[in-house]
Amino acid sequence: MDFALPSVGFLVGVLIGMTGMGGGALMTPILVLGFGISPSVAVGTDLIYAAVAKSAGVWVHYRHGTIRWKIVRLLAAGSVPSAILTVFLLAQIKSLGVNYDRFITLVLAVALILTSAVLAVKSLRRPAEKITGPSPMESRLRRHRKAFTVLAGVLVGVLVSLSSVGAGVLGVAMLLFLYPRLPVMSIAGTDLAYAVPVAAVAGLGHLQIGHVDYALLGALLVGALPGTYLGGRLGTRLPDRVVRPILAACLFAVGLRCTL
Repeated sequence: MDFALPSVGFLVGVLIGMTGMGGGALMTPILVLGFGISPSVAVGTDLIYAAVAKSAGVWVHYRHGTIRWKIVRLLAAGSVPSAILTVFLLAQIKSLGVNYDRFITLVLAVALILTSAVLAVKSLRRPAEKITGPSPMESRLRRHRKAFTVLAGVLVGVLVSLSSVGAGVLGVAMLLFLYPRLPVMSIAGTDLAYAVPVAAVAGLGHLQIGHVDYALLGALLVGALPGTYLGGRLGTRLPDRVVRPILAACLFAVGLRCTL
């Protein structure tokens, strides 16, 4: 297991760096199904892992100016409070002696399957045509875009705290829907920028209630940091149409396995 855990950290780190989203969704189910880690401990450890592993990606996007900080602030306004509240409620449930591991597993399964569906749909779509004007849907969204962005942050904050899944692919999907004219690189950079503090806040909350395994975290990070760097290099060479179907299939398979 000493060699296996850094290897898992490396491989998932490669996916995070290569795709800019979604790779972290694999860590919790791998820990639960492959290593027999308690779902609550797997979620807490994965959140800290994701916060550290994605920080390198944020630095790269910051240097290239592809982070829209206004959108980051709106998302954080919803996701950080909802993450704190969700972790607080989990702590209260734990104090009552309730075992909610199965609930977390089911939430994780639903999140993974929905995430795989989003990726699959994007993979099957033809290359986007030039947008000549705002669609009727976009025109309606513009009037309430700030409020919808905050609400999207609330949803992601809850989902991240429960399952460690959400701020990656689902966050990108929401940004694509709410900001269809935003460049893809800006969407990826913005998503990573707010995903790091949300994962950190939720992870620290799980740490306070004893859901972080330090030895496990250290072993994963040994592989994660070089993996994220390598994945970032690979991501500039592999087209999305190659990466997305592979990731979608993995997420769907793992999500389906979690329901069994």
